[in-house]
Amino acid sequence: MNLAVYDIAGKQVGSYEIDPAELAPKVSKQLLHDAVVMYQANLRQGTQKTKTRGEVAGSTRKLYRQKGTGNARAGARRSGTRRGGGHIFAKRPRDFGWRMPRKSLQAATRMALAARIADDEVRLIDALPVAAPKTAVVAKMLKAIGIGERTVLLAPERHDANFWKSARNIAGVSVAPVAELNALSILQPRSILMTTAAIDAFRAAAKAQARPAAERKVAKPAKAPAAKRASASKSGGAASSRKSSGPAAARKSSGPAAARKSSGPAAARKSAKEAT
Repeated sequence: MNLAVYDIAGKQVGSYEIDPAELAPKVSKQLLHDAVVMYQANLRQGTQKTKTRGEVAGSTRKLYRQKGTGNARAGARRSGTRRGGGHIFAKRPRDFGWRMPRKSLQAATRMALAARIADDEVRLIDALPVAAPKTAVVAKMLKAIGIGERTVLLAPERHDANFWKSARNIAGVSVAPVAELNALSILQPRSILMTTAAIDAFRAAAKAQARPAAERKVAKPAKAPAAKRASASKSGGAASSRKSSGPAAARKSSGPAAARKSSGPAAARKSAKEAT
C-alpha cells in the first residue's frame, strides 16, 4: 500500500510503501474496544459526592405521631423519600481506573494504526519545519493538505516545543509524539498526520515488540568449571567426615538416650529372642 507524502505547502513530493499487516496481521475489535474503554475509564476524575440522610441538614425528630392523623406514617424530614432529604444510594468518590496487560495495549496500538492506514485515514508529511511558535503556519499547512476541517492527530517523531505551541491553539487538533501514541489517541480523531520519520520509528518499535521471546531473553550465567565443582564436593565430603567423627557424634553415641536404648524392654526382648 502506497501513502502519499506531502510537504508543508500541500504538494505531493513522494510516496511511502507500507503493509498494514506488517504492524498487525489481524485487527481484533474486542481488544480495541477493551483498550479504549480502559483509557476512557482512567480519564474519569471520580470526584462525585452526594449526601446521605445522615449528612443533610435537618432534625431527626419524627414529623408527627405514628397513628391517628390519617396521614401515611413518616419519620424524620431527612428521609430519602422526602424533598430536601438525603440520597438513598449516595454517590461517593471512587477510582474508576484499571489496567490491561502491557503487551495487550501494545498490540492494540499497532492494530489501531494498521486499521487507520488500511482505511486511508493517515497522511504523511516529509518534515515539520517550525522555527518559532506560529499557529498560522500549522493552520495553513492543515488546510493545504485537506484536513483543516477535521479533528486531527499530529504525530511527530519526538516532542518539538515550537510545533506543539503552534498547534495547541487550533480547535480539534491534538499533538502527541509517536512514542506516546495509544489506541484511544489513534482512533479518536478523524485524520492522522505523521512525519515519515515518525512512522519509521513506529515500525521499528512494532518490529522490536513482535520479536520472539527467545531472542529477547537474557543469557543465563555460565556454570562453574568441572574442577571447581569437584573441589566443592571434596570439601563437602571432608565436612561430612568431620561431622561423623566430631565431639557431637561422640556425645550422641554415649549419652543417656543411648544408654536407655541399650537397656530398655525392647533390648531385653531382642536378646531373649536371639538366645532362643
